[in-house]
Amino acid sequence: MSQPLKNINIVTLAVNIPGPLAAKRWLNLGATVTKVEPPDGDPLERYCPDWYQEVNAGQHIQRLNLKTKEGKKALSQLFLSADLLLTAQRTKALDNLGLDWASLQQNYPQINHIAIVGYPTPNDNEAGHDLTYQAKLGVLKDGNMPSTLISDMAGAEMAALEGLALLMESKKTKKGQKKVIALSESAKYMAQPLKYKLTNEGGLLAGTLPEYAIYETKKGSVALAALEPHFSARLKEQLELETLNAESLSQVFKQSTASEWVTWAKERDIPLAEIK
Repeated sequence: MSQPLKNINIVTLAVNIPGPLAAKRWLNLGATVTKVEPPDGDPLERYCPDWYQEVNAGQHIQRLNLKTKEGKKALSQLFLSADLLLTAQRTKALDNLGLDWASLQQNYPQINHIAIVGYPTPNDNEAGHDLTYQAKLGVLKDGNMPSTLISDMAGAEMAALEGLALLMESKKTKKGQKKVIALSESAKYMAQPLKYKLTNEGGLLAGTLPEYAIYETKKGSVALAALEPHFSARLKEQLELETLNAESLSQVFKQSTASEWVTWAKERDIPLAEIK
C-alpha cells in the first residue's frame, strides 16, 4: 500500500468514534499517530472494546492528565514535532487547556489543527451527539433508534479529507492552518436524499418504484435495486413481465427463496441482495 503520509506526525486528543476513525485513515496512509487519552481512557473501550481495539490499532497511546503541569509539558513535547493536531472537544474545553488556535499558532506555528465539534460557530459549545443530530434532521422514523451512526461516520471521513488538504497546503506555506468539522453538518450532508424528497415517505427511492423496493420471498426478503433503465428492462425481460408493478413482482418473488433469487440475479447482472 502506498504511504504518502510517511514522516508525517499526528497527535490526536480525540476519543470515541469520529476522531479515531479519521486518525486510522491517516495511519493507513503511513502517518505516525500518537493518541493522547485522558487518565481513565477512551469511553469507546468500555462501550465496545472490540471496535476500540480495531480502530486504534497501530497508534501510540499515551494517557495524560492535561490539567496538570506534567501532562501539559508532555503534550508540549509531542507538539514540537507534530504536523497535525486532531481534537474532538468543545471549543471551551480546548480554551481551558490553553489549546486555543492563537496559542497553538504562537507556540507551534507548523502545526495544523482539525477540530471536530458538534455544531458550527457560534454553537460550537452546545452539547450534542449522533442521535440528536439525526433527530433534528428528521432522519429518525417511527420512534426507532438509528441503525448506524451517520454523523460520526461521515464526520470521520470529512475530518480525514480536510486533514489531508491542510497537510498539502502547509507543504507550500510552511504554516499551520485550522479547519472545524461540525458533526451536525456531516449529518446534514448525509440527509440530503431526505431533504430533496427522494427517501421520505412517498419519495422515489422509498418504495414508490416497484423496481427499487423490498419484497418477501418464499423464505426471507430481498432488496431489489434495478433503478437504471437497462437494469429494469433486463428485469422485465428475464421475468417475462409485460410491465413492472409491485403486485406482479410480489407474486413472482414468492415463488423462490431469497438465496435462490440472489443466485438468479447474479447470473443476470441484476442488483438484488438478501436482507440479513
